[in-house]
Amino acid sequence: MRSLRIGAGAGFAGDRIDPAVDLARDGNLDYLVFECLAERTVALAQLSKRQERSPGFDPLLRQRMEAVLSLCRKNGTRIVSNMGAANPRAAAQETVRIARELGLRGLRVAAVHGDDVLREVRRKVKLESGDLAQERLVSANAYLGADALLEALRSGADVVLTGRVADPSLFLAPMIFEFGWPLDDWNLLGQGTAVGHLLECAGQLTGGYFADPGYKDVPNLDTLGFPLAEVEESGIALLTKLEGSGGALSIRSCKEQILYEVQDPARYLTPDVTANFTGVRFEEIAANRLRVSGARGTARPPDLKVSVGFYEGFIADGQISYAGPGALRRAGLAHDILSSRLRWIPAADLQLSFIGVNAIHGEALSERGPETYEVRLRAAARRLSEPQARKLVQEMESLYVNGPAGGGGVSTWFRENIAMDATFLPRSSVAPSISYEVA
Repeated sequence: MRSLRIGAGAGFAGDRIDPAVDLARDGNLDYLVFECLAERTVALAQLSKRQERSPGFDPLLRQRMEAVLSLCRKNGTRIVSNMGAANPRAAAQETVRIARELGLRGLRVAAVHGDDVLREVRRKVKLESGDLAQERLVSANAYLGADALLEALRSGADVVLTGRVADPSLFLAPMIFEFGWPLDDWNLLGQGTAVGHLLECAGQLTGGYFADPGYKDVPNLDTLGFPLAEVEESGIALLTKLEGSGGALSIRSCKEQILYEVQDPARYLTPDVTANFTGVRFEEIAANRLRVSGARGTARPPDLKVSVGFYEGFIADGQISYAGPGALRRAGLAHDILSSRLRWIPAADLQLSFIGVNAIHGEALSERGPETYEVRLRAAARRLSEPQARKLVQEMESLYVNGPAGGGGVSTWFRENIAMDATFLPRSSVAPSISYEVA
């Protein structure tokens, strides 16, 4: 039976590049998929593009393409990625420039457009959190499905770059195209979506974000290998990784990933299908080789989810450390000083905490712990103006001289902040299109 080899080249925007290079060189892949677009990533890219601080595509696009383009061209591997972020056309043009620099003439790059639905959302402006002033809206990107990529794959594009596409859809599109799956065969699409969901976070499937020493041991995380899938026309897939690469692909890591970010395993809503993961089965064939089967599906939702970003002023952060006997008491005095001097910040927008004591689990769980020998005081605030953000930073730095003894290692930063919300649009409101660039 014919099979399709799909590798995961990235699980987030800042992911390592060398595991993708290993897959491009040694994976004998048909497709290498880079999933690089979290919910806030595209909103920040839209803001940066609007302010002309960047072209709006993934900042690591050049590094990734320089690393894998020649290998993929040599081995007949096609690349699919959402590194287009807020500007797929510019990403395609940049990729063509890189291809020419590498001497890869004739490389065909497709850019998938249509996920930017800010105009349509401006007409709606009723979001989950209530009415939102239009002037605060920065971005609105609909989650396109696998069908939006099919024309680009049929055209023979060597590289397909998108904006906001549902993560598993990036992997599902090659399956639909190569196997000729009908777009209403819900069980096939459900199984393909399960495979895509398992691969989409790359190293998480092979032990990254999974390891817990003494409980879930994972070898050689420093050379973590990214996963690949050998997908059959039936949708059943063999999950594996390159021999000799670090990490571990196991039934436990697969179970964690299949449930990752899934609210209801019986109704996992995607633009392509309402997937049902309750029947998924993992069978260990050999070390780091597992067969996945059993996912099903029903009809896709009538609407598309839209990720909405809106401007929420500045966010600021400042930290200072105290160590030695009485460290927590001195940090507590610094806390009280800041609490008084930052009282102009609404309580809901200011967080003062002791890293190493109560910053994660709060007072209730931390009060029973032993006194710490070292502690780091943190002040963080949101919804600030730029002068207010600068003021918070200044107050933290002033603790060097105007606070308790022994404070040091101050670090501060502030930046504009994008908050996220979600809404839905009818499919008829979203019209994907494709443009092409050739090296």
